[in-house]
Amino acid sequence: MADPGHLRIVHSAALERYEAILTTDSTDVVDADEIVVGYVDYVSEPYQVVLTHTVIPEAYSGRGYAGRLVRAVLDDIRGTGKRIVPVCSYVQHFIEQNPEYADMAVPVPQ
Repeated sequence: MADPGHLRIVHSAALERYEAILTTDSTDVVDADEIVVGYVDYVSEPYQVVLTHTVIPEAYSGRGYAGRLVRAVLDDIRGTGKRIVPVCSYVQHFIEQNPEYADMAVPVPQ
C-alpha cells in the first residue's frame, strides 16, 4: 500500500544521485513533510551512465518506490541520448521486467 502524498524525483547532478522524495499530504502546505524514501547513485561518463546502487530504506520498501524511481531515472537518461550500464542488480531486474528499456543497456563488464 502506497503512502498518501506525492512522490517526486529530484536529480542532483553534483552528487550524481536521483532521490525519491515523498511529500506527505497536509491541509497546510507549510506543514507538509518531505521524506527521502530512496535514491539511485550513478557515475556519469561521456556516452553512458553507470547506475551503481539503488537504495530504499526498509521502512519504505514494498510500496513501489524503487520501480517508480528507476523508471524516472531511465526516462531522464533516455532524454540525454546516453546509454546505461546497470551495475545495480535492482536496475538489471527492472530492465528484465520492462523490456522497453533494454535498448539503453550495455553489458556490465565482468
